[in-house]
Amino acid sequence: MEQGHLDLAITLRHELHRHPELACRELWTRGRLMAFLRQHTSLEITDRGRWFYALYRAGRDRPNIAFRAEFDALPMDETIDLPYASQFPGVAHKCGHDGHSACLAAFALELDKRGADKNVYLVFQHAEETVEGALECAPLMDEEGISEIFACHNVPGLPLNCITLIEGIACCGSTGMIIAFKGVPAHASQPEDGRNPAFAVAEIVRSIPGFTDPALYKGLALCTVIGIDVGKEAFGMSAGEGRLLLTIRSQFDSDLEILRQKIETKAREQAARYGLDCGFSFCDSVPSAVNHRESVGKLRRAAERLGLAVLEMDTPIRGSEDFAWFTRRTKGAMFGVGAGEGCPPIHTAQFDFNDRIIPTVADLFGALLDE
Repeated sequence: MEQGHLDLAITLRHELHRHPELACRELWTRGRLMAFLRQHTSLEITDRGRWFYALYRAGRDRPNIAFRAEFDALPMDETIDLPYASQFPGVAHKCGHDGHSACLAAFALELDKRGADKNVYLVFQHAEETVEGALECAPLMDEEGISEIFACHNVPGLPLNCITLIEGIACCGSTGMIIAFKGVPAHASQPEDGRNPAFAVAEIVRSIPGFTDPALYKGLALCTVIGIDVGKEAFGMSAGEGRLLLTIRSQFDSDLEILRQKIETKAREQAARYGLDCGFSFCDSVPSAVNHRESVGKLRRAAERLGLAVLEMDTPIRGSEDFAWFTRRTKGAMFGVGAGEGCPPIHTAQFDFNDRIIPTVADLFGALLDE
């Protein structure tokens, strides 16, 4: 890509990094990205409230293709010394969404200059970390008749600019599960007069290895304890309420349903045993993300034309990805880009997006237009 375009994209990335915003609160970020594209390109900008898209219009009779990037940050402190460090305590871009958006903006600069024989939609999405964003953006695939969509994610620990590809299930599905118990509080000296949910919670936690026995599932199935909240800091009281927070995930959506049912059955059994009321709620739910074979083939050919190393993956990523909601509506694929073997992992305090990825992603997006 042009050096001038790259310089603009890196400057933009550093601006975004200084001004991180959490999911569904990305007011400044969305506005800055739209202003950047309006200043430096002639693409059509459509503001959809919490997100937006830019469009290169080739003609009504031309195919429609889309590219997506996210722009929300994480609830973490910036603890490393950066000239463009986060200005907001407790919020930082520690997943690289500032870089993903800069990559898509860099591609926009190139696209505006080179043109295309397709209608190209650049989707700038909010709230990836909470899964809400893709649920709001994905209907655009149907609204505009978009036939294919691509996205990328930086991958620390892999060689710089190595492209990772996987056909079929690329990321596990997952859901946050909250089990709420309500019993009866009592004086700590007479716990038999109450109904304490701690024993039910403990039994469920103890049973987790059995819930996730590999022999029960077609693929990977995991259950992670996120939090336990039983009673209060009142040492004269036997607890009367409690919650157990779990994240359950699996390679196959059918396995996730089996795992959920096993946990719910155990919880109801324990509620009956200890005389408790029991309820369930779910959040941050996303199905397994599927990469379509045809789209992966296009990525493979485009990467090879650019002389990029390609690493074929045969095991889905354990983490979930809300890009799944897009490829439930149209064909597409998400690929990884190596951020360097010395790059710290995402979602850690030491992480910072590697700007040397930007031209690789922009060039690869451009090469996909020729497929």
